[in-house]
Amino acid sequence: MNPLLLGPIFELGKTLIDRWLPDPQKRAEAEMELFKMAQAGDLQKVIGQLEVNAKEAQHQSVWVAGWRPFVGWVSGVGFAYAAILHYVFAWISTINNWPAPPPVDTDILLFVLGGMLGLGTLRTVEKKMGVTK
Repeated sequence: MNPLLLGPIFELGKTLIDRWLPDPQKRAEAEMELFKMAQAGDLQKVIGQLEVNAKEAQHQSVWVAGWRPFVGWVSGVGFAYAAILHYVFAWISTINNWPAPPPVDTDILLFVLGGMLGLGTLRTVEKKMGVTK
């Protein structure tokens, strides 16, 4: 579900629950059930995407299965350049009176690599659920 729509849907659900259930205990139970339904839907989408990713990785064609390693290697080389090689090249260019090498925007690299690696808690959730080892 679109995260931008999730807030208004919760607000609508809470408004309807407040109108129909005057008892605070029943209202709290209904709100918890609404939250669980939203979480289960999002979790099902994440599990579906993980299944698609696994099938992509097993594909024989490099155009289907090779994009993740490519993005990983490009990001790794970019970080190596930003962390080490840029400073070495800057030092060499200073010694030889050459122009300084351009810096790399590591924000973009971190965004792409973080998304690819799933630096959220999904890997931990998978381990806890016993999905992967």
